[in-house]
Amino acid sequence: MKKAYYEEEGFVLYQGDSNKVIRQLESKSVDMIFADPPYFLSNGGVSCHSGKQVNVDKGAWDKGLSPEEKLKYNRKWLRACKEILKDNGTIWISGTYHNIYSIGVALELEGFSIINNITWQKPNPAPNLACRCFTHSTETIIWARKINGKRKGNHLFNYQLMKEINGDKQMKDVWLLNLPKKSEKTNGKHPTQKPEAVLERIILAATHEGDLILDPFNGSGTTGVVAKKLERRYIGIEIEKEYLDLTVARLKK
Repeated sequence: MKKAYYEEEGFVLYQGDSNKVIRQLESKSVDMIFADPPYFLSNGGVSCHSGKQVNVDKGAWDKGLSPEEKLKYNRKWLRACKEILKDNGTIWISGTYHNIYSIGVALELEGFSIINNITWQKPNPAPNLACRCFTHSTETIIWARKINGKRKGNHLFNYQLMKEINGDKQMKDVWLLNLPKKSEKTNGKHPTQKPEAVLERIILAATHEGDLILDPFNGSGTTGVVAKKLERRYIGIEIEKEYLDLTVARLKK
Protein backbone atom coordinates (compact mmCIF):
# COMPACT_ATOMS: atom_id res chain seq x y z
CA MET A 1 0.00 0.00 0.00
CA LYS A 2 1.22 3.51 -0.80
CA LYS A 3 2.75 5.34 2.19
CA ALA A 4 0.42 7.92 3.70
CA TYR A 5 1.31 11.60 3.36
CA TYR A 6 -0.30 12.23 6.74
CA GLU A 7 -1.98 9.91 9.20
CA GLU A 8 -3.58 10.02 12.60
CA GLU A 9 -6.27 7.84 14.16
CA GLY A 10 -9.18 7.58 11.73
CA PHE A 11 -7.74 10.12 9.30
CA VAL A 12 -5.42 9.40 6.36
CA LEU A 13 -4.16 11.55 3.46
CA TYR A 14 -2.45 10.16 0.34
CA GLN A 15 -0.61 12.14 -2.31
CA GLY A 16 -1.03 10.88 -5.85
CA ASP A 17 -3.37 10.09 -8.72
CA SER A 18 -6.70 9.04 -7.21
CA ASN A 19 -7.22 6.31 -9.83
CA LYS A 20 -3.97 4.61 -8.75
CA VAL A 21 -4.37 5.12 -5.00
CA ILE A 22 -8.00 3.95 -4.92
CA ARG A 23 -7.02 0.64 -6.51
CA GLN A 24 -4.79 -0.07 -3.50
CA LEU A 25 -7.65 0.30 -1.03
CA GLU A 26 -9.63 -2.68 0.23
CA SER A 27 -12.57 -3.71 -1.96
CA LYS A 28 -16.00 -2.72 -0.60
CA SER A 29 -14.51 -0.98 2.44
CA VAL A 30 -15.89 2.58 2.10
CA ASP A 31 -19.31 3.64 3.40
CA MET A 32 -19.61 6.95 1.54
CA ILE A 33 -17.72 8.89 -1.14
CA PHE A 34 -17.86 12.63 -1.71
CA ALA A 35 -16.21 13.82 -4.91
CA ASP A 36 -15.68 17.29 -6.32
CA PRO A 37 -13.88 16.43 -9.57
CA PRO A 38 -12.44 18.97 -12.06
CA TYR A 39 -15.04 21.18 -13.76
CA PHE A 40 -12.90 21.60 -16.90
CA LEU A 41 -13.59 25.33 -17.21
CA SER A 42 -10.07 26.82 -17.06
CA ASN A 43 -10.04 28.15 -20.60
CA GLY A 44 -9.16 31.82 -20.20
CA GLY A 45 -12.56 33.01 -18.93
CA VAL A 46 -13.16 35.75 -16.37
CA SER A 47 -15.36 36.20 -13.31
CA CYS A 48 -15.92 38.76 -10.57
CA HIS A 49 -14.40 38.60 -7.09
CA SER A 50 -14.71 41.38 -4.50
CA GLY A 51 -15.85 43.76 -7.20
CA LYS A 52 -12.88 43.04 -9.48
CA GLN A 53 -12.55 41.11 -12.73
CA VAL A 54 -10.44 37.98 -12.20
CA ASN A 55 -9.24 35.09 -14.36
CA VAL A 56 -11.07 31.82 -13.69
CA ASP A 57 -8.17 29.54 -14.66
CA LYS A 58 -7.49 27.23 -11.71
CA GLY A 59 -4.63 25.09 -12.98
CA ALA A 60 -3.59 22.47 -15.50
CA TRP A 61 -5.80 19.91 -13.71
CA ASP A 62 -8.89 21.95 -14.71
CA LYS A 63 -8.14 22.57 -18.41
CA GLY A 64 -11.04 21.93 -20.78
CA LEU A 65 -11.53 18.54 -22.45
CA SER A 66 -13.64 17.40 -25.38
CA PRO A 67 -16.98 15.74 -24.51
CA GLU A 68 -15.48 12.35 -25.33
CA GLU A 69 -12.43 12.97 -23.15
CA LYS A 70 -14.62 14.16 -20.26
CA LEU A 71 -16.72 11.02 -20.37
CA LYS A 72 -13.65 8.78 -20.51
CA TYR A 73 -12.10 10.62 -17.56
CA ASN A 74 -15.27 10.42 -15.45
CA ARG A 75 -15.90 6.76 -16.19
CA LYS A 76 -12.37 5.88 -15.14
CA TRP A 77 -12.46 7.39 -11.64
CA LEU A 78 -16.07 6.30 -11.05
CA ARG A 79 -15.15 2.72 -11.99
CA ALA A 80 -12.38 2.77 -9.40
CA CYS A 81 -14.70 4.23 -6.76
CA LYS A 82 -17.32 1.57 -7.35
CA GLU A 83 -14.85 -1.18 -6.49
CA ILE A 84 -14.11 0.16 -3.00
CA LEU A 85 -17.65 1.35 -2.16
CA LYS A 86 -19.75 -1.00 -0.03
CA ASP A 87 -22.80 -2.51 -1.74
CA ASN A 88 -25.09 -0.36 0.42
CA GLY A 89 -22.81 2.70 0.25
CA THR A 90 -23.47 5.91 -1.66
CA ILE A 91 -21.53 8.48 -3.66
CA TRP A 92 -22.12 12.24 -3.78
CA ILE A 93 -20.66 14.29 -6.64
CA SER A 94 -20.65 18.07 -6.92
CA GLY A 95 -20.36 19.99 -10.16
CA THR A 96 -21.59 22.71 -12.49
CA TYR A 97 -23.06 22.48 -15.97
CA HIS A 98 -19.49 22.23 -17.29
CA ASN A 99 -19.10 18.65 -16.05
CA ILE A 100 -22.18 17.39 -14.22
CA TYR A 101 -24.05 16.06 -17.27
CA SER A 102 -21.04 14.01 -18.33
CA ILE A 103 -20.84 12.66 -14.78
CA GLY A 104 -24.53 11.71 -14.85
CA VAL A 105 -24.02 9.66 -18.02
CA ALA A 106 -20.83 8.11 -16.64
CA LEU A 107 -22.65 7.06 -13.45
CA GLU A 108 -25.29 5.17 -15.38
CA LEU A 109 -22.74 3.55 -17.70
CA GLU A 110 -20.68 2.38 -14.71
CA GLY A 111 -23.59 0.75 -12.89
CA PHE A 112 -24.90 3.41 -10.52
CA SER A 113 -28.49 4.50 -9.88
CA ILE A 114 -29.17 8.19 -9.14
CA ILE A 115 -31.11 8.79 -5.91
CA ASN A 116 -31.34 12.59 -5.93
CA ASN A 117 -30.32 15.57 -8.01
CA ILE A 118 -29.68 18.23 -5.37
CA THR A 119 -29.42 21.91 -6.22
CA TRP A 120 -27.13 23.93 -3.98
CA GLN A 121 -28.31 27.52 -4.27
CA LYS A 122 -25.80 30.26 -3.39
CA PRO A 123 -27.47 33.40 -2.01
CA ASN A 124 -24.39 35.53 -2.73
CA PRO A 125 -23.00 34.45 -6.15
CA ALA A 126 -20.53 36.43 -8.23
CA PRO A 127 -22.30 38.76 -10.70
CA ASN A 128 -22.40 37.92 -14.40
CA LEU A 129 -19.97 40.28 -16.16
CA ALA A 130 -20.97 39.52 -19.75
CA CYS A 131 -24.68 40.25 -19.13
CA ARG A 132 -25.60 37.79 -21.88
CA CYS A 133 -27.11 35.08 -19.67
CA PHE A 134 -28.61 34.55 -16.21
CA THR A 135 -26.27 34.81 -13.22
CA HIS A 136 -24.80 31.43 -12.25
CA SER A 137 -25.93 30.86 -8.68
CA THR A 138 -26.18 27.08 -8.24
CA GLU A 139 -24.21 23.87 -8.27
CA THR A 140 -25.60 20.37 -8.68
CA ILE A 141 -24.87 17.53 -6.27
CA ILE A 142 -25.74 14.07 -7.55
CA TRP A 143 -26.43 11.40 -4.94
CA ALA A 144 -26.16 7.84 -6.29
CA ARG A 145 -25.93 4.20 -5.21
CA LYS A 146 -24.52 1.03 -6.73
CA ILE A 147 -26.56 -1.39 -8.79
CA ASN A 148 -25.63 -4.94 -7.80
CA GLY A 149 -26.79 -7.19 -10.60
CA LYS A 150 -30.44 -6.24 -11.04
CA ARG A 151 -30.72 -4.91 -7.49
CA LYS A 152 -30.11 -1.40 -6.24
CA GLY A 153 -28.20 -1.00 -3.00
CA ASN A 154 -30.15 -0.60 0.25
CA HIS A 155 -28.62 2.80 0.98
CA LEU A 156 -28.61 4.67 4.29
CA PHE A 157 -30.65 7.86 4.59
CA ASN A 158 -31.03 9.48 8.00
CA TYR A 159 -34.46 10.81 7.11
CA GLN A 160 -35.62 11.74 10.60
CA LEU A 161 -32.46 13.72 11.33
CA MET A 162 -32.80 15.67 8.09
CA LYS A 163 -36.42 16.40 8.97
CA GLU A 164 -35.42 17.67 12.42
CA ILE A 165 -32.73 19.92 10.93
CA ASN A 166 -35.36 21.32 8.56
CA GLY A 167 -37.79 22.43 11.28
CA ASP A 168 -39.68 19.11 11.41
CA LYS A 169 -40.51 19.28 7.70
CA GLN A 170 -39.32 16.98 4.90
CA MET A 171 -36.07 18.36 3.52
CA LYS A 172 -36.27 19.28 -0.18
CA ASP A 173 -33.61 18.84 -2.84
CA VAL A 174 -32.85 22.57 -3.06
CA TRP A 175 -30.39 23.71 -0.39
CA LEU A 176 -29.86 27.42 0.26
CA LEU A 177 -26.38 27.52 1.82
CA ASN A 178 -23.71 30.23 1.82
CA LEU A 179 -20.24 30.02 0.30
CA PRO A 180 -17.33 29.14 2.66
CA LYS A 181 -16.94 31.46 5.65
CA LYS A 182 -13.77 33.53 6.10
CA SER A 183 -12.92 31.37 9.10
CA GLU A 184 -12.74 28.34 6.79
CA LYS A 185 -9.99 29.99 4.72
CA THR A 186 -7.71 31.34 7.45
CA ASN A 187 -5.02 28.74 6.62
CA GLY A 188 -5.37 29.23 2.85
CA LYS A 189 -7.95 28.34 0.24
CA HIS A 190 -8.69 26.18 -2.77
CA PRO A 191 -10.27 27.65 -5.94
CA THR A 192 -13.25 25.26 -5.76
CA GLN A 193 -13.50 25.01 -1.96
CA LYS A 194 -16.87 23.86 -0.64
CA PRO A 195 -18.44 25.26 2.54
CA GLU A 196 -18.38 23.05 5.60
CA ALA A 197 -22.16 23.44 5.85
CA VAL A 198 -22.68 21.50 2.60
CA LEU A 199 -20.45 18.62 3.68
CA GLU A 200 -21.96 18.54 7.15
CA ARG A 201 -25.43 18.04 5.70
CA ILE A 202 -24.26 15.34 3.29
CA ILE A 203 -22.31 13.40 5.92
CA LEU A 204 -25.13 13.58 8.47
CA ALA A 205 -27.64 12.44 5.83
CA ALA A 206 -25.81 9.33 4.67
CA THR A 207 -23.46 8.02 7.38
CA HIS A 208 -23.24 6.96 11.02
CA GLU A 209 -20.47 7.76 13.49
CA GLY A 210 -17.47 5.56 12.81
CA ASP A 211 -18.26 5.11 9.10
CA LEU A 212 -15.46 5.48 6.53
CA ILE A 213 -15.65 8.38 4.05
CA LEU A 214 -13.45 8.78 0.96
CA ASP A 215 -12.77 11.96 -1.01
CA PRO A 216 -10.77 11.17 -4.19
CA PHE A 217 -10.27 14.90 -4.90
CA ASN A 218 -9.36 16.09 -1.40
CA GLY A 219 -8.59 19.72 -2.32
CA SER A 220 -8.42 21.85 0.82
CA GLY A 221 -9.78 18.97 2.91
CA THR A 222 -13.26 20.25 3.76
CA THR A 223 -14.71 16.73 3.61
CA GLY A 224 -12.05 15.44 5.99
CA VAL A 225 -12.31 18.35 8.42
CA VAL A 226 -16.08 17.87 8.71
CA ALA A 227 -15.78 14.07 8.88
CA LYS A 228 -13.36 14.40 11.79
CA LYS A 229 -15.67 16.84 13.58
CA LEU A 230 -18.60 14.45 13.17
CA GLU A 231 -16.55 11.45 14.36
CA ARG A 232 -16.33 9.66 11.03
CA ARG A 233 -13.18 8.06 9.61
CA TYR A 234 -11.64 9.60 6.51
CA ILE A 235 -9.37 8.92 3.52
CA GLY A 236 -8.40 11.85 1.31
CA ILE A 237 -6.46 11.67 -1.96
CA GLU A 238 -4.85 14.74 -3.52
CA ILE A 239 -2.13 15.17 -6.14
CA GLU A 240 -1.02 18.66 -5.06
CA LYS A 241 1.23 18.84 -1.96
CA GLU A 242 0.12 22.45 -1.36
CA TYR A 243 -3.44 21.36 -0.67
CA LEU A 244 -2.44 18.41 1.48
CA ASP A 245 -0.47 20.80 3.69
CA LEU A 246 -3.49 23.10 3.80
CA THR A 247 -5.68 20.18 4.90
CA VAL A 248 -3.29 19.30 7.73
CA ALA A 249 -3.19 22.93 8.88
CA ARG A 250 -7.00 23.10 8.92
CA LEU A 251 -7.20 19.81 10.80
CA LYS A 252 -4.75 20.93 13.48
CA LYS A 253 -6.58 24.23 13.91
